[in-house]
Amino acid sequence: AAHWLGTDEAGRDELVRLMVGGQMSLLVGLLATLFGGGTLGLLIGITAGYFGGRVDAVLMRFTDGMITLPLLPLLIVLGAVDLTKLGFSQEFSHSGAAGFWRIIVIISIVDWTSTARIVRAATLSVRERDYVRAARASGARAGYVMLSHVLPNVATPIIVALTLTVGRAILFESVLSFLGFGIVPPTPSWGNMLNNAQELVTSAPALAVYPGLLIFFTVIAVNFLGDGLQHAFDPRSER
Repeated sequence: AAHWLGTDEAGRDELVRLMVGGQMSLLVGLLATLFGGGTLGLLIGITAGYFGGRVDAVLMRFTDGMITLPLLPLLIVLGAVDLTKLGFSQEFSHSGAAGFWRIIVIISIVDWTSTARIVRAATLSVRERDYVRAARASGARAGYVMLSHVLPNVATPIIVALTLTVGRAILFESVLSFLGFGIVPPTPSWGNMLNNAQELVTSAPALAVYPGLLIFFTVIAVNFLGDGLQHAFDPRSER
């Protein structure tokens, strides 16, 4: 009764670690989505779609180049970078905070391309509307037009895209933590809990089953949420 899901190999309560690990995995997913798709992807997509021409061509070719990179090897290479070589102290480089922010930066760097393409496509449609042309004709600057007229009218696909990105970010965190490049133990995350359970999978399989199921159901739930938002905001969808 004291340990509803039992304990791990070190005698720590498994339920508590799953709950704390869920906080870490969800926080990584949300922050990585905010900094990656919500900032970098949004900026590149709306700039390419609004200005078009050479600006669009350069930004989209850069986006295509990022898409063609082998994702898993790239994540592993970025995760293996020695932070002390970048000027950080030895103490910080081996701390839990360093592992937390490292994984957020890595995911933000690689997981913005789909959001950028979606925002660009929506911006290409909106920029030809009469209210946008009227704003440009009245002398409004490009930055003002994008923030005041374009961005509010492409918010729906952005929300849906970012919702789906959260699920991918949670999976990326789990993969990196499983490979030993993510959240630094003893701070738990679902990924490093799976990693710790590798040697005990035959004697205590539940230690691997619990975090694996939570990752699965969380990603499925986030994807369902994105689909629901898409149907709710799209006036052409069947209710």
